[in-house]
Amino acid sequence: MAPIRILAIPGSLREGSVIKQLLRSLQPLAPSDVEITLFDLKDIPLYNQDVEDSVGFPPAVQAFRDAIESADGLIIATPEYNGAESGVVKNAIDWASRKGLMAQRPVTPITGSPGALGATKAQESLRSVLNHLGMYVMPRPALAIPKLPSKLDGDNIADETTARFVRQWLATFRDWIVQLNK
Repeated sequence: MAPIRILAIPGSLREGSVIKQLLRSLQPLAPSDVEITLFDLKDIPLYNQDVEDSVGFPPAVQAFRDAIESADGLIIATPEYNGAESGVVKNAIDWASRKGLMAQRPVTPITGSPGALGATKAQESLRSVLNHLGMYVMPRPALAIPKLPSKLDGDNIADETTARFVRQWLATFRDWIVQLNK
């Protein structure tokens, strides 16, 4: 059986961001038949329909779209900025959603923050955008990790309770992808 390919998209441009650390921590916790690849959004320009209409998708955008197209499912991670997903992730979605690319794709958001709520407002906002696009958003379990920096040790989840929940969440997402692709 071919591996299940998941594209993980961090909504932060900072190299040392806890969101990127969180995404890099997922592969060791994933089911054995799941491959998780991170796509850094640092080269994605601001969405501009004039550019799309005159020259098409810029190379970084095309690479992003190709990565989405070849993935079986998407994990979108975002910090919370002003009660919503980051502008970085929203901008990337604006490029990727052109020509219906995002519709009917399995997706699950993940959020985390230094605060006590784990960026739940960002996740709610992101879920609204993903549902609007007609994506197959995994409804449960939702994963918003409070006090995220204290639960990470570099690119590993050091907190066993969090690691156990993330392992279960990834297994559920794997099953969600398989069910939708039958």
